[in-house]
Amino acid sequence: MRVVFVGPPGAGKGTQAENIVRDYGLFHLSTGDALRAAVKAQTPIGQEAEKYMSAGALVPDEIVIGVVVERLDEAKDGCLLDGFPRTIAQAEELDRILAEKNAPLDVVLELDVPEEELFKRLASRGRADDNPEVIKQRLVAYHNQTEPLVGYYTGKGVLRKIDGLGTVEEIYGRIKAVLDEFK
Repeated sequence: MRVVFVGPPGAGKGTQAENIVRDYGLFHLSTGDALRAAVKAQTPIGQEAEKYMSAGALVPDEIVIGVVVERLDEAKDGCLLDGFPRTIAQAEELDRILAEKNAPLDVVLELDVPEEELFKRLASRGRADDNPEVIKQRLVAYHNQTEPLVGYYTGKGVLRKIDGLGTVEEIYGRIKAVLDEFK
């Protein structure tokens, strides 16, 4: 099973990803983790990524995609993509890569949480970058860059919206109901 997880910061993707990986045995491909691992391993792509990361710059699409391709080879029994794709261009490239592997996406899960709830969740985490102004910037970036993926994947017939309100267990029950259709 190949799953993409989308949703704004604070929607609970990280928490739910742990549950999904545990229960479905999927390879968890978090682009942030993958980039850090490539840098640590000093792979050629990792060395390129490090130049951007150490300067505090965004890592270009072609490098992020290269890291994802490297890691996808480890995902023999399926994967959960978390934090990738973030843009339509990345989604199109992912579709191309998966088509070459004859392994298309099964489902894209969108965790849907109202903005006022996102603010509450993010503010309560206590991270230095979770102050109101930064939260607002992160949500604007999500709406501008990543939210268009919802329309893209809806058009492909693979998007499933998950109500992201409730307890962790309630939300996971909704996710599980969708994923069990693809077992």
